Parts: sequence; C-alpha cells; structure tokens
Amino acid sequence: MPMPVEELRRHLVEAFPDAEIAIDDLAGDGDHYRARIVSAAFAGVPRVRQHQLVYAALKGKMGGALHALALETSAPSNPAPSNPAGD
Repeated sequence: MPMPVEELRRHLVEAFPDAEIAIDDLAGDGDHYRARIVSAAFAGVPRVRQHQLVYAALKGKMGGALHALALETSAPSNPAPSNPAGD
C-alpha cells in the first residue's frame, strides 16, 4: 500500500524538526517521491550519511510502503552578517 505524503512528511519532521522540507509526488501514485530537506543536522555530514539519516527516519518503510524516494539534502547556508565588521 502506498505511503501518503502526510505520513512521509510526519516522519521527516519528527526526525528533522528544524528542517525546510519540500515533497513532490513524482508519479501521482503515492509511491514515488522527491524530498528536498535542508537541516542543520546535515552540517558537516557527508551526503551518503545524510541520506542514511533520512532512511533511518523512515523506520523501515523504504522499499515497502515507500517504493522510491529521490533525495536532495543539505545544511542551511550561512547568511551573510547583516552588519559586517568595518561598515
């Protein structure tokens, strides 16, 4: 049985509460998603490990209720200071 987008989002928000999360249903079937996740939890973490953290958050649903998940993960960019030194 496919995984509803709300369930996918719930798992991701539980694991990455600070994250900006965007989810697209690629095939309209609830079985093929793309998720873009920007979280401080990924800072300094290699991309493969970032993806492993996401799969762990899905608690074994990958390959079962969720057939395919294309991932784009990253840490937030450091914004430029609003008043840089020397101004």
